[in-house]
Amino acid sequence: MHSMTGFGRGSAATDAWLATVEISAVNRKQAEVVVQAPRELNELDARIRKAVLAVVSRGRIQISINVEQAQGAAGAFRIDSALALAFANAFAELGKTVGHSVPPAAADYLRQPGIISAGNSEIDAEAAWLAIEPALTDALTQLAAMREREGSDLKADFIARLGVLISFVGKIESEAPGRPLRQRELLTKRLREAGLDLDPADERVAKEIALFADRCDVSEEVTRLASHFAKFREYLDAAEPPGRALDFLCQELFREFNTIGSKANDASIAQTIVEAKTELEKIREQVQNVE
Repeated sequence: MHSMTGFGRGSAATDAWLATVEISAVNRKQAEVVVQAPRELNELDARIRKAVLAVVSRGRIQISINVEQAQGAAGAFRIDSALALAFANAFAELGKTVGHSVPPAAADYLRQPGIISAGNSEIDAEAAWLAIEPALTDALTQLAAMREREGSDLKADFIARLGVLISFVGKIESEAPGRPLRQRELLTKRLREAGLDLDPADERVAKEIALFADRCDVSEEVTRLASHFAKFREYLDAAEPPGRALDFLCQELFREFNTIGSKANDASIAQTIVEAKTELEKIREQVQNVE
């Protein structure tokens, strides 16, 4: 089981290019890959996404790629002829304005950004990919390792909280059978207070208690909860990403606890239900972090 959050960084170099790749991942219901790279690398976008989606199935994955020429790589000086000519013409106009020639010096051309630039500013995507690919692989490996570590921590937390929920269900199971008896005592007391001193063995009283016992029976819900708990543990150990399945199970668990609370009609059981739903809400919040 993996978390959806993590970070990875990788670097690699060839004789011509040095590539650095950083990957960060956050929660998202679907897989979303965002690539930030120089425009010359746009043609590599499909390869990058394919590599990422082979490792990640859910989450928003932000990829930052930086490519630089390797130290010692051969690079020619590039001259912007149009800019140089415009610069010289500007000095010629300046000479006309002041009434004497003002020729620019070599240092003036060097100080003007863009006229002379060292190296080739264009990136060869295919040549750069030879450095980007291993850097991307290293970054993805680090990302996967971090997500796995966090996933292990989440799994341990889930198991502990499931134990708490199971104890709550055990408490409900022990209290639920006594609910019809308490209802009989309450009904008898109300009849006496109303001046209707009926025999507790009266058929009408027995029928009312039987109907109440049927309405407040929570054995089916308890059985389904046990099944959901077992399935939850099964998903925790599954090889496939369990995030969506765990999210669905949390909804089903909430539904069963709600039904027990409404059927039991008992203050003590209602308090247990509140505590169980509070614990379950903590589980559901953490499930949002699971891939």
